[in-house]
Amino acid sequence: MDQLVKLDDLANQIINCRLCPRLIDYIDQMSMKKPKRFQAQEYWNRPVPSFGDIKAKLLIIGLAPALNGGNRTGRMFTGDSTGDWLIKALYETGFANSPYSYSANDGLQLKDSYVTSAVKCAPPDNKPTLGEIDQCSKHLKNEIKLLRPHLKVIITLGNIALNAFSRITTNKRLKFKHGATYKICEDVNLIVSYHPSRRNTSTKVLTWSSWIEIFKEARRLIEIT
Repeated sequence: MDQLVKLDDLANQIINCRLCPRLIDYIDQMSMKKPKRFQAQEYWNRPVPSFGDIKAKLLIIGLAPALNGGNRTGRMFTGDSTGDWLIKALYETGFANSPYSYSANDGLQLKDSYVTSAVKCAPPDNKPTLGEIDQCSKHLKNEIKLLRPHLKVIITLGNIALNAFSRITTNKRLKFKHGATYKICEDVNLIVSYHPSRRNTSTKVLTWSSWIEIFKEARRLIEIT
């Protein structure tokens, strides 16, 4: 069974996952609680699979699908401000064919990059429980295993993503600091970043200049590894 088939099988497992009742109940309720601007749209309202180049050299790990972003569109980092920041950065550093991400059918293609998350369902207040992170970690672990032959750099967005990665790799030395770089093994580096949430970007906790430098560093490390 080749890598594409295995990743497709994993995507189907993610979509059909029902391990976290609280999260499933929460996204089910969105059918009756859609914002006015999205009333005419049919929400995805299921666990959201990852996407990207199956031979990715760069893996980006986010927190979870946004309630009115990935949970609406069915694609991670699509249809909200966090997606705007991520995809524009990927485009400007040569990892995507477009700076825009507004629907699952917008023609966006990632190059040498793959986007996933610590948790595959939108959590209330963007705060999954530790148990939910642990339940979902098997999906992340399997994704990393399948992508491993080509991986050179992993970027974690926010503390939850970093901790989820640390737990599945049993790497206890990783500390959260924006821009910190760790050598995970001989040919893979980890870069730590703030999450491009609206709160972080609007308060200037994360500026565009400090954000784009994360992806420029990822490109540099790929080219020298």
